[in-house]
Amino acid sequence: MKKNIHFIINTSEITAGTRGASLGPEAIMVAARNQGSKLFGKFPQTQIPSQNHLLDFETSHQFAKRIDGLVKIYSDLTKEVSSVLHKDKFPLILASDHGSAGGTIAGIKAAFPEKRLGVIWIDAHADLHSPFTTPSGNIHGMPLSTALNEDNLECKSNDVPSETSKLWEELKNMGGIAPKINAEDLIFIAVRDTEEQEDALILRRNIKNYSVDEVTLRGEKEITNEILTKLEVCDIIYISFDVDSMDPNLTSHGTGTPVEKGLSPSQAENLMLNLLENPKIACLEIVEVNPCLDENTNKMAEVTFQILESLVDKIITD
Repeated sequence: MKKNIHFIINTSEITAGTRGASLGPEAIMVAARNQGSKLFGKFPQTQIPSQNHLLDFETSHQFAKRIDGLVKIYSDLTKEVSSVLHKDKFPLILASDHGSAGGTIAGIKAAFPEKRLGVIWIDAHADLHSPFTTPSGNIHGMPLSTALNEDNLECKSNDVPSETSKLWEELKNMGGIAPKINAEDLIFIAVRDTEEQEDALILRRNIKNYSVDEVTLRGEKEITNEILTKLEVCDIIYISFDVDSMDPNLTSHGTGTPVEKGLSPSQAENLMLNLLENPKIACLEIVEVNPCLDENTNKMAEVTFQILESLVDKIITD
């Protein structure tokens, strides 16, 4: 691939339902330092301003908690990701929770508004809720809906106040483009914990999910070859890797919403290494390490760093 990496660090955890993910990016860096790695000294870094001060106050947005802060994060990410891409560098994002990933997608689309964007979402969750369908109000379950410009009103269960709806429209239209991706250009890997509203949307929009069993049965190489064939129509591709896609019994429970029967770390690593062989991969994001929930000290961050180190070698090597 041979691209120049630029790390973007986002420590805001305002869209998660548990606390501690803001420490995730630093926990990965600690794992690197404990192993004597100088990886994070080799590449430039940008820190996105945190909005975590909002966690010290009540939110007035029941069905999209702290969405006002997320609008700011989306805006900052859109500018930074777009800027890095315009410099012909590879944005590698370490984020706290997954709610900000819609801002990453907005940034890619802002840099390449005429290009068709594919998304490979490696996660235990579909993240396809909207304020109109959410059972929790936590926006880390909604980033893909912002990218798809999807409210899923067919499954509406919440009467959303106008102020929240206005901010939701801002998220969906960030960068002045909506939708940013087509449903046929979205591929799930390892999604296994969804609500009925998301299941209905996945069925209606015909979104492909490669289950853990399918990955195990067919192998990482065959799966990734098929995914890249499906996304041949896309000009650029973004990979979003949530560590809860992995089996917590093989890593740890150091993530906000762990789900059993996930990928092994080697499966996750091999999937992404195979995908990175394609020059259309323009951005990679890693999210949801939470050392506060880790029963094995910093195990999740250590596993994630080992994967990250391998991916970095792939990105910078021709």
